[in-house]
Amino acid sequence: MFALTDVKKTYQQKGRTVHALAGVTLEIPRGQLVAIQGSTGGGKTTLLQMLGALDRPTSGTVILDGQEISKLGDRKLADVRAKQLGFVFQHYNLIPTLTAQENVEMGLAPLGPKPEERKQRAAEALASVGLADRGDHLPGELSGGQQQRVSIARALAKRPQVLLADEPTGNLDEATRDDIMGLFESLWREGLTIVMVTHDSAVARRAERRLHISGGKLTEK
Repeated sequence: MFALTDVKKTYQQKGRTVHALAGVTLEIPRGQLVAIQGSTGGGKTTLLQMLGALDRPTSGTVILDGQEISKLGDRKLADVRAKQLGFVFQHYNLIPTLTAQENVEMGLAPLGPKPEERKQRAAEALASVGLADRGDHLPGELSGGQQQRVSIARALAKRPQVLLADEPTGNLDEATRDDIMGLFESLWREGLTIVMVTHDSAVARRAERRLHISGGKLTEK
């Protein structure tokens, strides 16, 4: 699914060069559930951005499903993000004035499906995360765990090849965290490739594969 070869990312900060990624080589086969851990500033979010076609490396190559995305232009990168990747973040990023159903439908806008298809795919995605009966609720009427499920449904409605999650349980209590991880495990068992960044070792231990990044260097745990 992913193949990264000697990926480096440097940038300037207050007159000094920061090596966010220092020669990362990594393969992630289709169908894995991968957790990436590391301290703040260690490079884990930068790595996720490379996998998510949100940034380009300073050098090295990033290949997704046989296509070298590290060399694509902005328009083609946007197309990859829209059609192949689903994103879940620590903050749910839901529009407070829209219902759960409408929030999920909004995530399909870049794909341009007809209104009836958009409505059906959103309803199916909400049902897949256990919220079939919450589609008409506003975010403020939902718990934190339910809001995160809506954001997961928004990502799933695109029918992505990969789900990328950045601290997806960071705002949740322990019980709700375990509930969301149970959902991720179910999606993984159904064949979805999932890569998540987390600071929580209890979350990482439930992944099929654990990676650690520090100082821009990646190791297996």
